[in-house]
Formats: sequence, C-alpha cells, structure tokens
Amino acid sequence: MEFIASQRTKHGIPHAIACRALEVSQSWFYKWINRRPTAREQRRDRLDEEIKKLFAASGGTYGSPRIARDLRDEGWTVSANTVAARMVELDLAGRAPGRRRSLTRQGRRPAAPDLVRRKFTAVAPDVLWVGDVTQTDTGEGPLYLATTEDLFSRRMLGHAMSAHHDAALVVASLQMATATRGGDVDGVIFHTDRGSEYTAARTAAACRRHGITQSMGRVGCALDNAAAEAFNSTLKVESVHRHHFTTRAEARIKIATWIADFHNTSRRHSANDGLAPITFEHQMAEARRTPTAQPRAEVA
Repeated sequence: MEFIASQRTKHGIPHAIACRALEVSQSWFYKWINRRPTAREQRRDRLDEEIKKLFAASGGTYGSPRIARDLRDEGWTVSANTVAARMVELDLAGRAPGRRRSLTRQGRRPAAPDLVRRKFTAVAPDVLWVGDVTQTDTGEGPLYLATTEDLFSRRMLGHAMSAHHDAALVVASLQMATATRGGDVDGVIFHTDRGSEYTAARTAAACRRHGITQSMGRVGCALDNAAAEAFNSTLKVESVHRHHFTTRAEARIKIATWIADFHNTSRRHSANDGLAPITFEHQMAEARRTPTAQPRAEVA
C-alpha cells in the first residue's frame, strides 16, 4: 500500500493503474489509505520532518551520526542506524570528500623542526595551533585562504584571504588568531608545512614578536599536517564546492560566514565529543573553574 501511494507522489502514476498492475483491490487500497495513521507512523513522520530540518540547517552536510546527536539534544530517543535508514528513505546524504590539490612550495630559508610528529591533540587552549593555505577558484581568478586553528577545540582562531599566497597572508591570519585570544599567546606551538609562506623571514619575525614557536612537517608529506588539511577538506566539501563564485568578494563573504556562523559555533566535531568548538571551549573552561568536592576528614 505504501509503495502504491508513493508511485503517485514520486512519479505521477494514478492509484488505479498501480493497483491494477499489482493486482490489488482498489477498495482495499482506499480503505487503507483513508485510515487514521498509527502512533508509530505519526512518530516516524515527525522524525522525518525533524531530520529534514536539521539536515537543511547543516547546509546539507551532516550524516546520520551528527543528525542523531542533534535529535538526542532535542529530546528524541533514536539511534544513528534509525536516522541513517530514514535519511536513505528521504534521499538525504552528506557530501563525499573531494580531490585534494596541494599549494605547498618549499621555501629557501631553513625550516623549523617538527615538534608535533603527527600528535594532533592539545590539553588546553593555545598550546598547539596548526595552519595551512588553500585555494578557491572564482570567476576573477584564485582566492587564497590562510587559516590558524587551535587543536584543543578545533576552533578557527584566525583566517585571511587574498589574491596572492605569500607571507603577508599568513601573518594576517596569525594576527587575527592572536587578537582572538586577547593578544597573549606566548608559548604557543604553530605547526605548518614547509611552504615558502611559512619559512619566510616575515612569518618568522611575526612568530617571534608574539612568542610563538614554529614547527614544520616534512616536505611533500600531507600527513605531517593532517589536522590543517582536514579543515581544508571540510570547508571545500561542505561549502566551497557547493557554489560557483563569480567574484573574489562573493567567495570571501561565503567562506568567512561559514567559518564564523557555522564551523566555530554550530558544527559538531568528533574530537570535541560531538560539540561545536566554541561550545566545547566554554564547557571545558567551566568544568575547570568548578572545584571538585573534597572528601570529609574522618573523626577519630
């Protein structure tokens, strides 16, 4: 009966023709379709509507695990497998990763040592930052984005965009990140690849001025800067590849809005136990401010 009903909705096939083709009584079909929906069917319909709403709110990027977390936060008792099944039925699917294109060109100046060695975790904010440069194509030519991300919460602290990828672009991203943290970032490790933007004297001077220690992976090894590469992939898949940008200004606005209004404030991250970066930072800060209860001394 559900199949017959769906043929009219999806393909415009009249119920009478579908019933005749499947040798089903039309009276039986209409008796079924006019009945009151069961409680289970009503719940499924409400769930479907909520899934569609949450999927749209994510920009059409969330898969079933993140949608299931959102649903549970709203009070639903539902598994990721159930959400996955409903998303298949609703023809909703997150975007698959795109093909990576590297911009790394090794600089001539001596590179910094690798202080991270693929351990992309941090126990507190402003312990370990990562950075990278990625390209977005527009009708006016390429637009380059330099990013500075805190690996404690995966929060994008700083970003800068320009028609040229050079040390000035990287320094602008670092300055924004420093300002986001209130200006005091002494002791931060800043890990990048060995691109000429990061080995430049101007970048090294900016790092020394703020007390930032540079760290760099090996030449031609994307895994040595995998955390920064992961952000670039997410940005491209969930935002950039869904648009055609006529101008660089259009791309700037779309990318900056995605970072500020979605990635940092709303997008769930697996490294944060499913929390958005800023939410994770606030919760961790509150937990560390709350004193643990001291055991009462025993009375002799």
